[in-house]
Amino acid sequence: MPLAAAIQMTSGPDVPTNLQAARALLEDAAARGAQLAALPENFSFMGLSDGDTLGVHASLRRVAEEDGRGPIQDFLAESARRLRMWIVGGTVPLRGAGDGRVAAASLVYDSAGERRARYDKIHLFDIQVPERAESYRESANVAPGSTPAVVDTPLGRLGLSVCYDVRFPELFRQLSAAGAEIFAVPSAFTEPTGRAHWETLLRARAIENLCFVLAPAQSGLHPNGRETYGDSMIVDHWGRVLDRLPRGRGCITAEIDLGRQQRDRGSFPALTHRVFS
Repeated sequence: MPLAAAIQMTSGPDVPTNLQAARALLEDAAARGAQLAALPENFSFMGLSDGDTLGVHASLRRVAEEDGRGPIQDFLAESARRLRMWIVGGTVPLRGAGDGRVAAASLVYDSAGERRARYDKIHLFDIQVPERAESYRESANVAPGSTPAVVDTPLGRLGLSVCYDVRFPELFRQLSAAGAEIFAVPSAFTEPTGRAHWETLLRARAIENLCFVLAPAQSGLHPNGRETYGDSMIVDHWGRVLDRLPRGRGCITAEIDLGRQQRDRGSFPALTHRVFS
């Protein structure tokens, strides 16, 4: 039965250091027999301010890449090829918006190192955390995507999303309608919102779509002072948590049983009972 891995990191502002950490964790996933591993949002770069992490400040302009070339994309392609493993590259900052903003692009590479999909984060994190002196305006620095993406993998048909997207069930309905059997949700949830909603949101998206959820996350206190929630998780189509890593760096794995998923979808055909689309 195919094995999936979700990787948890505590990324900082130095790209080579982050890639070295990601390399070790991807190697761990491959050694466990994973056929596909997913990295968290911002796996390659978390700047010294939230503006640096997401935006058009000099440090991010320095690390943002042209679509199709650059050290972060080269790392993903080389790692996938060397480890003979599919990789979901969390998010990669890619240039392209005419106004100077970047795309938060989730890139999927196959086991030959060929890119198979790109998804640009659609829903951007413009919020004030309730009862906290903590606010974010991602749209000031990131250009939103507009197109859902689903890609065939050895584990099944994979629907792509990023972090804040998980709060918008209509996106996951579109992915499900396009045949998704697994959702990837690479994330960097804040500590307070993660504690309140992370597990509930992941299990809800799994249950209402009868889909597996692969949710790698950032975890802990980052050099910029931001604290992310962690709790990377793999959830099955019935909402059961198959594996999780509450805090720290590491790798979790779980089997993706599409046969059982199809049997359960057949006996509990909620997806075919939809009235509104």
